Amino acid sequence: MSISQNDGISTDRVGGSGATKAGFVALIGAPNAGKSTLVNHLVGNKVSIVSHKVQTTRSIVRGIAIKDQTQIVFIDTPGIFRPRRKLDQAMINAAWGGVHDADLIVLLIDAERGIRGDAEEILRSLEGEKQRKILLLNKIDAVARDTLLLLAAKANENVEFEQTFMVSALRGDGCDDFMGYLADQLPDGPWLYPEDQISDLPMRQLAAEITREKLYLRLHQELPYASHVETENWTEKKDGSVKIEQTIYVQRATHKKIVIGKNGQTIKAISTGARKEIGEILDQKVHLFLFVKVRENWIEDPERYREMGLEFPK
Repeated sequence: MSISQNDGISTDRVGGSGATKAGFVALIGAPNAGKSTLVNHLVGNKVSIVSHKVQTTRSIVRGIAIKDQTQIVFIDTPGIFRPRRKLDQAMINAAWGGVHDADLIVLLIDAERGIRGDAEEILRSLEGEKQRKILLLNKIDAVARDTLLLLAAKANENVEFEQTFMVSALRGDGCDDFMGYLADQLPDGPWLYPEDQISDLPMRQLAAEITREKLYLRLHQELPYASHVETENWTEKKDGSVKIEQTIYVQRATHKKIVIGKNGQTIKAISTGARKEIGEILDQKVHLFLFVKVRENWIEDPERYREMGLEFPK
């Protein structure tokens, strides 16, 4: 298994015997609809971070799954919402950019929240997209069947979906049927990535994202949305372990105090959680060092956007 071992896309057939298929499937939806949870489940590994905080996913993450002879590249996009800041706009641009690159578009709707607000606006925007579209209702374990059928009917009134699926991203209900359909629908062709690769996200960036996830899980009610993590140094040690140094950027001195916590207990807990998970993914011992810096206007710095894989909005 690998996260990203090469920068290019393989043009050689790497599947097993018989004809192969491959293609890109863009997952779009409102914030916290469950896209990242679904991608992690379908890939079978952690490739995208998850937290209670809205807009946790900030840039395009591609998770790679295999179903029979088909390689399915899921494009996990940032949640689409009405932007208020430059960072918001950069995320929205990235989401729609992922849509335009896909063979199939999958709209994920949180069945508990229904079709309102951001989900309703996304439906309207989808009417103009030419790609084939699939509707996916998530969190079906929490909603009555009659309500699910009404939601499906309402969504299909506005957009011509080729198929509707009902799943639980958390439990995996309905996911096999969904994967089987995608495997049949994607075009014939060689696999696009090596068989053991599960994401095109560089490990340095995934490690930073994991630390940001632990930061949000620990402080999602106390810490403002505008915090950012970067992997500054990555050193492979002779004993087979890896030393990682990361910086957490916040916008206020008060935010820095929150992240560090009394006697450093909060940042220690964040570091412990991140180090454990990064080590499990790498299958290596990890020495993780976290630093917190105040950078008041980082949200206006194009370099920070490049580190996140986003284009700075003009």
